[in-house]
Amino acid sequence: MAATGSAVGLGNIWKFPYITGENGGGAFVLIYLLCIFLMGVPIMMAEVMLGRRGRRNPVDSMRYLAEEMGHSQLWRFLGWLGVVAGFFILSYYSVIAGWAISYVFSTGAGTFAGADAELVGQHFDELTKSPLTLIFWHSIFMVITMIVVARGIEDGIEKAVRFLIPALFILMIVMVLYAMTTSGFADGLRFMFAPDFSKITTEGVLKAMGQAFFTLSIGMGAIMVYGAYLPKETSIAQTSFTIAIADTSVAVLAGVAIFPIVFSNGLEAGSGPGLIFVTLPLAFGNMAFGTFFGTLFFILLVFAAWSSSISLIEPAVAWLIENKNFSRIKASITLGLLTWVVGLGTVFSFNEWSYIALFDNTPLQGKTFFDVLDYLTSNIMLPLGGVLMAIFAGWLMKRTACEEELAINETAYLLWHFLVRYVTPVAVMLVFLNAIGVFS
Repeated sequence: MAATGSAVGLGNIWKFPYITGENGGGAFVLIYLLCIFLMGVPIMMAEVMLGRRGRRNPVDSMRYLAEEMGHSQLWRFLGWLGVVAGFFILSYYSVIAGWAISYVFSTGAGTFAGADAELVGQHFDELTKSPLTLIFWHSIFMVITMIVVARGIEDGIEKAVRFLIPALFILMIVMVLYAMTTSGFADGLRFMFAPDFSKITTEGVLKAMGQAFFTLSIGMGAIMVYGAYLPKETSIAQTSFTIAIADTSVAVLAGVAIFPIVFSNGLEAGSGPGLIFVTLPLAFGNMAFGTFFGTLFFILLVFAAWSSSISLIEPAVAWLIENKNFSRIKASITLGLLTWVVGLGTVFSFNEWSYIALFDNTPLQGKTFFDVLDYLTSNIMLPLGGVLMAIFAGWLMKRTACEEELAINETAYLLWHFLVRYVTPVAVMLVFLNAIGVFS
C-alpha cells in the first residue's frame, strides 16, 4: 500500500490528463500503456529486487550490490541519480500539491457553486499569479510531508496510506459516474481511446515514456527504498503488477472523468498544468452535493500527493541517517528546508518569472524554471535511471541472485529477463538520445 501510495498521486490525476490533452489523446494513451507494461513493470521489478537485495538506501544499496557482483563502485552514482531526481521532483510537486490544498478551502467555501468556465478559470489565474499565496500553500504542504517522514515508516507512512488509496478510488468512480451524465461523455471517450497516430510525435513518445516512469515512481530511488523495507516472503512480481494496475487505473479513470467535462464545457484539452483545477471545480460546482464531493475529492488529492511526496524524499533521508548519523527528525527538517527553497523557483515560474525562458538554442528553449525541472526529471533523469537499473539487473546481476529474489517460474523469469535486458534499454536509450537532441 505504501508503494502504491508512492505511485498513485498527482502524476495520475493532475499530470496524466493534461499531457494526454497536449499530445492528441488516444494514440498517446496507447503508447503510455505499452510503456507501463513493457518497460515500467520489468524495471519496477528490477528496482524492487535491487532494493530488497541491498537492504539500504539507494546509494549504499548500489555500492553494496556492485561489490557483491564484482563490479565498479561507480554504480553507486545510479543511486545518487535517483535521490537527486526525487529531490527535484518534490520541489515542484509540493507547489502543485499546494494548489490542491488551496482548492480544499475554495471548494468547501462554495466558491464554485453554479460557476461557469470563465469564473473557474479566473479563480485559478488569480491563485497562480500570487507568489505569496503559492509560497504559503507550498510551505504548508512541505511541513505536513516532513512531519510524516520524521515519524518513520510504520508510524507515519503505513498509517497514512491504509485508508487514503481505497478512498481515492471510490471518489474517482463517483467522478466517472458524473462524467457519464454530461453531453461530452462520448467525445471524451473517443478522445481517450480512439488512436489518431497522426497526432503523435517523437516528443509525444518521449513524454509517454517519461510519464510511465514518473507515475510509477521508477528511477527516483523511492521504489528501491520500499524494496529495502519489503519482507522476504512478499512476491516482487505480484507487488509490481498490483502497483502498476492500481496506478494505471487511477490515471485512466482521471482521464475518463475529466475529458467529458472538458468537451461539455467547450474547454481546451491541451490547456496545460491547470487543466484539473479548471475542469473538476466546474463539474463539482454544477452537480448535486458538489460542494461536499468536491471538498472531499481535493482532500483526497492532497493525501494522494502526500503519500507520493513522502516517498520522494525518503531516499535522501535514509542516506543522511545511514551515512551522516543524522537523526530522522534532523534529516527531515534539513531536506525539507532545501526542497522548500528550490520549490520557490516553481512558484515564480507561474508569475514573476513566467516570461523568463532558460537555455535558448537547446531542447529546453522557451521553458520556465518549472518546465526545465519537469523536463529534466521526467524525460531524462528517470528514464536514464531506469535504463541503468535494467542494465545492472539484466546484465550484471548473477542469475542465481535474481532468481532468489524474484522467486518466479522459469517462463516468467525468461520473459522478464528478455524485456529488462534487451527491450527496455534499447527503447529508453533511443528516446533518451532524442531528448538530448542527438537526432535533431
